[in-house]
Amino acid sequence: MVFSGTNSIGFMGCGNMAQAIIKGLIENKVIPAQKIYVSNRSPGKPIKLRDQYGINIANSNEELVEQAQVVVLAMKPQDLLAAIDPLGGIFSEKQIVISLAAGITLNTLKKHLPLLRWIRMMPNTPTLIGKGLVGYFTDQADSYLDTLVEDLFKPLGQTTKLKDEDQFESFMVACSSGVGFVYEMMIYWQDWMIEYGFDEDVAQNLTLETFLGASQLARASGNLTLEELQNRVASKKGVTEAGLQSMRDSEIERSLRVAFEKAGLRNQEMAKLLK
Repeated sequence: MVFSGTNSIGFMGCGNMAQAIIKGLIENKVIPAQKIYVSNRSPGKPIKLRDQYGINIANSNEELVEQAQVVVLAMKPQDLLAAIDPLGGIFSEKQIVISLAAGITLNTLKKHLPLLRWIRMMPNTPTLIGKGLVGYFTDQADSYLDTLVEDLFKPLGQTTKLKDEDQFESFMVACSSGVGFVYEMMIYWQDWMIEYGFDEDVAQNLTLETFLGASQLARASGNLTLEELQNRVASKKGVTEAGLQSMRDSEIERSLRVAFEKAGLRNQEMAKLLK
């Protein structure tokens, strides 16, 4: 483990993702609470975290940077650049900065704070329960950074190193925004069952268990592909086959691909605005 008990980590911004990471770090005994610092524009969330876990509240972003060897930028993307611009003279070259912001490229981050060791990272919301995906990208050939990410974020789920920024952006759409796309489909499932007389809570539970069971079966099925698993459900001229054919005739795949591309285009628009 490269992140020892003598190191400290700071979170600039204290939204849901920062809170999930802090929770995972403390509950999995990765870092003691007294080595975690947070700063935030409003005091409510930091006070709640301090009362719950015993972490430290930094009175300013400047104080946080002075205290932490690793700084996680966890504020909204539109607030990030304005927050870090005044801090250029405070950071040291040895510090590592992790950005959780969508739409702000590594080149842009380096223009505002050069010479630092940068990591772009995108966790998805199931990190809240330790079942998340954490994708990260750095353009530095630095094995220390890879090990650091593994040490810090493995308790939140599965970490994946991405080969370039294009792959980072596709990970963000498929695995972070993608959680929202899956919920959209689950809403359709639930609503259809409600139309046929199921109580809402029953319909929601059955929908959740259908998606969960399908995922767990696929994971437990060794080397079988998703197509092979699907073929085991759909017999020729059967009920499932009829439904699948209708989905294909309706070009469900095309609709999903368009959704992915639209999300990707929005990310590109944000990148142009946030330079």
